[in-house]
Amino acid sequence: MQSGFRAGHGCTSATLKVLNDILTAIDKKHYCAAVFIDLAKAFDSVNHHILIGRLDSLGFSNYCLAWFTNYFSDRVQCVKSEGLLSGPLAVSMGVPQGSILGPTLFSVYINEVALAAGESLIHLYADDTILYTSGPSLDTVLTTLQASFNAIQLSFRGLQLLLNTSKTKCMLFNRSLPAPTRLSNITTLDGSDLEYVDNYKYLGVWLDCKLSFQTHIKHLQSKVKSRIGFLFCNKASFTHAAKHTLVKLTILPILDFGDGIYKIASNTLLNKLDAVYHSAIRFITKAPYTTHHCDLYALVGWPSLHTRRQTHWLHVIYKTLLGKVPPYLSSLITIASPTCSTRSSRYIALVTPKTNSFFGRLPFQFSAANDWNELQKSLKLETLISLTSFKHQLSEQLTDYCTCT
Repeated sequence: MQSGFRAGHGCTSATLKVLNDILTAIDKKHYCAAVFIDLAKAFDSVNHHILIGRLDSLGFSNYCLAWFTNYFSDRVQCVKSEGLLSGPLAVSMGVPQGSILGPTLFSVYINEVALAAGESLIHLYADDTILYTSGPSLDTVLTTLQASFNAIQLSFRGLQLLLNTSKTKCMLFNRSLPAPTRLSNITTLDGSDLEYVDNYKYLGVWLDCKLSFQTHIKHLQSKVKSRIGFLFCNKASFTHAAKHTLVKLTILPILDFGDGIYKIASNTLLNKLDAVYHSAIRFITKAPYTTHHCDLYALVGWPSLHTRRQTHWLHVIYKTLLGKVPPYLSSLITIASPTCSTRSSRYIALVTPKTNSFFGRLPFQFSAANDWNELQKSLKLETLISLTSFKHQLSEQLTDYCTCT
């Protein structure tokens, strides 16, 4: 359950896994609560003696242990400002940030923290940790979460890592259940109460207690608007090619990041992103405000945001089929075994889990299977092909056609 600095893992895969668990609980009409844990200067607080002990327990030879001991020894740092250099200061703790070994060593250092989660679920992304649990009784959920949080804190203390209490927050996900009038406090080991919040930025995506993504889309909209405003104010300085490149490099990455996560938002919210996307295209093309959006897409040769989101989402699903995603995602889908020999049974299909409500259609395990099976009605793949070939075939399938009247 560690997704930081690992090949094939990322913010999107980690968030999809966490949301899958939370939405599945909501579908069962269970309460789900989470603690978003923040550590103070985690990378700088690594104790070298403890880390060497971790490496020893993993079976590193004495020669390797001696090498790492030497690697950490006699490190100094200084500051240079306006041509003046400070004196050297010995660095006796922490892993060298910016190094190749640093992230891996930190992951080794905190790896066993996950074992302390007990009955709760946990996911780590470097030092970003979410601890969450669910159940039919809110009191039981909060009691379990408190017990797991206590054990996690003790584990962090054993590693000499300090909890940043002011930035560690709680959230109760209550999309399908009424909010309780009063919640029991989750407390730290020193007796401080954690704050309950309705919104929290987790791995670059704003999660809200209703999982509506209203806050996230509002932030995206504001961020894109400010950048487009700057570009319009300086439009006389840019050639057409420069405008095209600027939008591609500074606007599209904002809209593309995590779009497979927030695609479950309502069309009303997603349409707000369409508006800023259209503004960006008008900046490039000088098209009048009255230009139809389908014509805007044609002018720059870009698909709609809906198609972009669907394309990225289907890429994730296909990577899952190829085993190019973390096991915690690939284990959520199952290739269906044909029950009878028909023409359609030759095509790759996924098992669609049973759901109890609309919310059950939102987790990765359902939506990935459902969307893949819908795609297969036209794609008709009988065997897995390379990712490059799949992307090529997908681009031919997901073509924007104007259906507006």
